[in-house]
Amino acid sequence: MIESHNLNRMGWQPFFQQQLSLEEWENCRPFRVVEQYRSELRLESGSQHISLPILASMPAVVVGDWLLLDEQQRYVRLLERKTTFARKAAGSKVERQLISSNVDTAFILCSMNEDFNLNRIERFLAVVNEAGAEPVVLLSKCDLAEDPESYVNKVRGLDSYLAVEALNCTSEQSLKVIEHWIKPANTIAVLGSSGVGKSSLINTLAGEQQQSTSAIREDDSKGRHTTTKRSLIKLNNGALIIDTPGMREIQLADCKEGIVSTFADIEKFAEACRFQDCQHHNEPGCAVLAAVEQGELQSRRLDNYLKLLREESLNSASLAQRRASDKALGKFYKRTMVDSNKLKGR
Repeated sequence: MIESHNLNRMGWQPFFQQQLSLEEWENCRPFRVVEQYRSELRLESGSQHISLPILASMPAVVVGDWLLLDEQQRYVRLLERKTTFARKAAGSKVERQLISSNVDTAFILCSMNEDFNLNRIERFLAVVNEAGAEPVVLLSKCDLAEDPESYVNKVRGLDSYLAVEALNCTSEQSLKVIEHWIKPANTIAVLGSSGVGKSSLINTLAGEQQQSTSAIREDDSKGRHTTTKRSLIKLNNGALIIDTPGMREIQLADCKEGIVSTFADIEKFAEACRFQDCQHHNEPGCAVLAAVEQGELQSRRLDNYLKLLREESLNSASLAQRRASDKALGKFYKRTMVDSNKLKGR
């Protein structure tokens, strides 16, 4: 029998409970993935910690997932994800890479220094909006910035409804501005480039050294990678937080709705374009270009919107082609095995 009160400590919600049959409820137990390694997973149920070998028959699993195990602690199935953070794999790899799952709130960290970048914040917002989690932009290193409010205003200019907070990741007093999201059973993902303060934020929230940290490079204010694996950490007040390695490159794929949501203002202007398929380049009657000329829309924002759409379209097409190729190859292998078995019977 499943003990719901223990599972609740790990972020268990009705969304997951409704996926279980009566038989599974009696004979299985859900475990959440809290750490991910090359050959094994670390799982927790709220009352028990176990390690589970990664089998070839298992689907791709990521930190934050809920797995159903039988009474012998053998893998049964992966529960449907409430939210999924993913990107196209870095470099030239044509594959989709999972980042984390079942996240309620996403903290997008960006430093208030030379590494501050609105384009990158919009890129992360597209990923979060596609996943369906609540985005919160945290501007770190406010203790070192000459004019923190100017950075805050720039980000709030992206979306008047966007939650934006300035803070010092090493100060408990400074982190009071995010108390609203640090609540029991709420799962939070921390996203951002290397060196923006993700590990420092988690260490301060946890009240101990959970993650290693390192100083930023003085020549360009860019950070170094300190977190090398994904892990889900329980805070003292019951909140759950997922740290991820720094991602300077986060290629978008299968993210069209996330981009549309992130750039809702441009989509609104586009409704008044003369042509329904307007590309917002030099078409006559383009309401989006008119908004730029009239100062209602920044040209930088439009350029990034078009860039992300092109990137998403190209990457999504490449992934779709790869999936189709893999499916065809799988069918070929299956036919070959069938034919081989037939020949053995002769």
